[in-house]
Amino acid sequence: MTIVETRSGKIEGAAKDGITLFKAIPYAAPPTGDLRWLPPQPAKPWTGVRKSEKFSDTALQNASMMDGLFGGSPWPASEDCLYLNVWTPGADNKKRPVMVWLHGGAFVIGSGSEPIYIADRLARRGDVVVVTVNYRLGSLGFLNLKEVTKGAIPSTGNEGLLDQVAGLQWVKDNIAAFGGDPANVTIFGESAGGMSVGALLGLPAAKGLFHKAIPQSGACHTAASKAQAVRVAEAVLAATELKTADDLRKADGKVFMRAQAHLALNKVPGHTVAEVGGMPFRPAVDGEVLPDFPIHTVRGGATRHIPIMTGCTTEEWKLFGAMEKAITGLNEESMLKRLNLTLPDVDFKKLLAPYPAMLEARGEAPTPPNQFMAVQTDRIFTAPATRLMEAHTKNGGTGYAYLFDWKSPIAKGAFGACHALELGYVFGTYNLPGAEKFSGSGPQADMLAGLMMDAWIAFARSGKPGWASYDMGQRTTMMFGADSKLVSNPFPAVRQAWENIPDALIGAI
Repeated sequence: MTIVETRSGKIEGAAKDGITLFKAIPYAAPPTGDLRWLPPQPAKPWTGVRKSEKFSDTALQNASMMDGLFGGSPWPASEDCLYLNVWTPGADNKKRPVMVWLHGGAFVIGSGSEPIYIADRLARRGDVVVVTVNYRLGSLGFLNLKEVTKGAIPSTGNEGLLDQVAGLQWVKDNIAAFGGDPANVTIFGESAGGMSVGALLGLPAAKGLFHKAIPQSGACHTAASKAQAVRVAEAVLAATELKTADDLRKADGKVFMRAQAHLALNKVPGHTVAEVGGMPFRPAVDGEVLPDFPIHTVRGGATRHIPIMTGCTTEEWKLFGAMEKAITGLNEESMLKRLNLTLPDVDFKKLLAPYPAMLEARGEAPTPPNQFMAVQTDRIFTAPATRLMEAHTKNGGTGYAYLFDWKSPIAKGAFGACHALELGYVFGTYNLPGAEKFSGSGPQADMLAGLMMDAWIAFARSGKPGWASYDMGQRTTMMFGADSKLVSNPFPAVRQAWENIPDALIGAI
């Protein structure tokens, strides 16, 4: 056992195979009771030695079809969720690079303790310290109530982001005692975690708390306007039938989980998914915590000093659409109708023109379902990543691009290089029991995992993953897959087809 003294008290970690794991370290007070919807408050100090024998509860959330996909079972959930976990090769003074992971899950599900994120292999391979952070989710972490309660509840809709900031502040204050360097912190995350990384690039409160950023399958376009955030708050009030600020504070958290479920199923009269969005709970440009859309902040040059590595999988949307009858049954007419819901007033003849050739080059038939999933992949993930690289490098920032093209073996290959598939390769957990069914295994998988872990570790250590930086000419991109290689200007016709699509139409489900 190893005991480390933090600013709040002593904590005991367990060592195994050269890595010491500290589970469930409180980085802020439980956001319960009168602290619900407030910014995170300091953790209460403790006396004696705190044991870290099990992971904390996850943030309160509904069950999801994603539960167990990566080889694990759902962890207990509650509002008392503001804890982080630390994996370290040694609680000494070696000043190792620190990698802080922000989990995904559409801002409504997930935790930093999911089996796919167990970080002992990554920490051991790179001699780095890895931290995973839980943060408030859904209507308890991303709900702007300030407007609808006339200030009685001052939440801006960014409390979940402020939790992440509090976690980063904890890292700055304490990580040296765990063998990490507080002056060399890389934030990385996937999906909502990648979108969180993108938001933190534009968040004044996070300034100086990290030095490099890796947004995976999410970038700087996923933020709601204040008007959108208010519309979601109105929908939650309608779904819960709660009238006063006092009612909202005293209600059982499960009331809000039911409201979220009803919103997702279009069961709140007058508040359809088309109105509140497919991902209603997300960071919001409130003019306070998040002053502007993060991509505008990047374009203004505020992040030019931060090396950024970003990318996505080549077939993201297959995770959600490959087995969904509403998608696999699309014809050309229904495809265009469905696309118009999120891309209104777009010239689809022009936008779709390069997709048949691109799909055929990848060995896929250019059917309406395949075209729809390819467009969704680009709208939500690829286009935002490209625009982040363009904005960052135009301002003199250093950026690196990647794409992930390894195919999942699940469902006879129907999921392809889908959303979240790269996670097991970044953490080296691809072949854990249960995970290999989704991630794949074998000598090529072993080689891919080593290549990706080494790239992420090298970037965290030096800001350079091992290939040429992105520029507007070559657009150098590392293609990770069965045959990993550098490519220049991948899929140029598709990229050009998105160039005039407004920022407001990309980056959110």
